[in-house]
Amino acid sequence: MPARVIDGKAVAAALNAATARRIAEAGLTPRLAMVLAGDDPASAVYVRNKDRAARQAGVAAETIRLPARVSEMEVLGEIGRLNADPSVDGILVQLPLPGEIRPRAVIEAIDPAKDVDGLTAVNAGRLAGGTPFLVPCTPLGVMKLLSAADVSVSGARAVVIGRSRLVGRPLALLLTAADATVTLAHSRTRDLPAECRRAEILVAAIGQAELVRGDWIGTGAVVIDVGINRLADGRLRGDVAFAEALGAAGAITPVPGGVGPMTIACLLENTLMAALARRGQAG
Repeated sequence: MPARVIDGKAVAAALNAATARRIAEAGLTPRLAMVLAGDDPASAVYVRNKDRAARQAGVAAETIRLPARVSEMEVLGEIGRLNADPSVDGILVQLPLPGEIRPRAVIEAIDPAKDVDGLTAVNAGRLAGGTPFLVPCTPLGVMKLLSAADVSVSGARAVVIGRSRLVGRPLALLLTAADATVTLAHSRTRDLPAECRRAEILVAAIGQAELVRGDWIGTGAVVIDVGINRLADGRLRGDVAFAEALGAAGAITPVPGGVGPMTIACLLENTLMAALARRGQAG
């Protein structure tokens, strides 16, 4: 029997509706500032999608556009201005940044209370220490997808491929906190296919189109494909060979339409949480 396809669009729509309802009940309009530097076409599309979803949920979104030749000092100055602006609840810097600008320096300049991407060292430390506040959006979205799909995480063997600060490492912490037994695999892992076959929950977040083949997947495993890779002909592919995986997995997310919509939905939820916290209200 083919794998059950987990509909990330439907789960994200439900989360967005819940966020919009909570915003209305709180009687506030959270404000999200998105910094877009340079002219990367993919980044422009991502920011546009976030802007549209934010407005639909009742979040006031603003995009600050900076030229491709912007300096690191100018970007840091813009972050400082947004930090100091009491009307701004959340700040997001769209990556990648142009030129020689250091992404880590820019991220660390964001006020942790407004860090709705959850990427500052302060928020990473809170997550690692077991007291999370603003959690990286994609890992949070993965956890919500697993919950919505009624996947039992507690006690499960989970393998996460990819150890980035953005996805792999925080997701490993979230899965561990949910009582999974977690292996954080990567490009240097010996016999990666064998590690994957042992997984009951397999998350691919390594950024290589269709790296994970069908025979890497244990029978009935839940496969979450975080990757989104654009091929030379313009088509999008995940990190998992989807057609092959359908025959082995018990459940799987598609690309597109799986994790991507959840990332945006969790960004909006984080913006609401930041807005409530800044007003002394419980999230």
